Amino acid sequence: MRTGIIKRKTKETDISLELNIDGKGISEINTGCGFLDHMLTLFASHGLFDLNVSCKGDCEVDYHHTSEDIGIALGQAFLQAMGDKKGIARYGDKLLPMDEALILSAVDISGRGMLVYDLSIPTEKVGDFDTELVKEFFIAFANNANITLHLRSICGENSHHIIEGAFKSVARSLAFALAFDERRAGQLPSTKGVL
Repeated sequence: MRTGIIKRKTKETDISLELNIDGKGISEINTGCGFLDHMLTLFASHGLFDLNVSCKGDCEVDYHHTSEDIGIALGQAFLQAMGDKKGIARYGDKLLPMDEALILSAVDISGRGMLVYDLSIPTEKVGDFDTELVKEFFIAFANNANITLHLRSICGENSHHIIEGAFKSVARSLAFALAFDERRAGQLPSTKGVL
């Protein structure tokens, strides 16, 4: 089993996170932000990742530190769980419809953290969640997982649908990229010999 356990404590957040890449999509999420709980639950389910997240953050200020720090911890957990990366497919992508929204994500388990972000989210908030925090979450996640992540909305009008489609699409892209290819057993999927 490929697992990662991260404990991260700052003056702004206190996070415990457990991840099993080879799971069944079972999750227990408590971030203090209902919308983020919903997105991470969907992420776990659609990637078939077992994920437990507990965060005590400065939500009385806003959800910025909570969102960013959970992105950091989740990225670190994926990096830990990936291990030596031998035998993985490396690349994954998913074009995902969510009602009127259509979201494209593509992942390279490259060893280089990078986010290319082109989500057009029409509102500033979904409930009490600032939609600009979606980008902050995925920047932190990609940089700490050492992956290249492209995320784009092809179309969409409903902010909730666009964001939900993004989390689902990224989860499925990651699941494809992290799946084992029996033809690559024991080999890194790189001509450089390093990821």
